[in-house]
This record gives sequence, structure tokens and C-alpha cells, in this order.
Amino acid sequence: MTINSGDTIPAATVYVMGADGPDAVSTDDLFKGKKVALFGLPGAYTPTCSARHVPGFLENADALKAKGIDSIVCLSVNDAFVMGAWGKDLGVGDTIIMAGDGSAELTHAMGLELDLTGRGLGVRCDRFSAIVDDGVVVTLNREAPGAFEVSSAEKMLEQL
Repeated sequence: MTINSGDTIPAATVYVMGADGPDAVSTDDLFKGKKVALFGLPGAYTPTCSARHVPGFLENADALKAKGIDSIVCLSVNDAFVMGAWGKDLGVGDTIIMAGDGSAELTHAMGLELDLTGRGLGVRCDRFSAIVDDGVVVTLNREAPGAFEVSSAEKMLEQL
């Protein structure tokens, strides 16, 4: 079942690159007591994700924070090494938490998986964005397959 507005983010572990390698981070650590701009995408280094989705959140980070967002989290079914390298290539620094959901634990728990096995990509995270307040989904914007219309940082700014 897909997560909806009013639902709590499920308990799961994702991984981010730390100084000494991947660090496990619980969803509690990411969301408890914070207002978070969460966005998920099919994969690191893919065209729309690299050219539009992550850059949009990076460019609008200050505006999102001015509207009450405490942190911005990018979720993808990639490992922490890939997410760390991709974040470095895109220059996200500490502005966006690049969370690797390599086993799709959180993606499956939220019901936001996208099966791209037929295209050689396996199970991925669907493209979406969500405003999450203290672990509860306030707004969920899930894209139609292949679309990039409702999950942008600009759309989220309209919703805050």
C-alpha cells in the first residue's frame, strides 16, 4: 500500500556517506522533530534526476528553509557510495542529505517502488516529493511514470 498524507514514515534504515564510509541512519533520525522536504527519484546519474530534480532542490534550498523546512533529503535505490559521489559531483555539500536505500527497504515500506526490471534497472524508487512534519506525511506528490511535473522543489514551495 502506498503511503499517503497523514501517514507516518515507516521505520527503516538508509545510508549516507560519512567521513569513514557509509553511516546507517534511521528514519527516526531523519524525520523526528523536523520538517523535511523529502524527494525520491529512480536513480543517481540518470538524466532528469541529475539535470532537474536534484538541482531544483539545491537551487531552492534557501527558499525552502525560509518557509520552515529544516532539512532536505534525496532518496534513491542506490548505495551510499554512489549517492555520496553523485552528491559531490552535483555540489550538494551539506545542503541535501543524499540517502541511499540500496535494498529498497524504505522505498518498499512506503509503497513507492518502480519496477524497471524490463529496462535493466531493477526495482527503483518512484519519482515523488513529500513534505514530512515530525515523521508524518503532510503532502505527497507522486509522478506518473516518466513524468516530472509535480515533484519539483518549485511545486513544493507553492505548497508550503
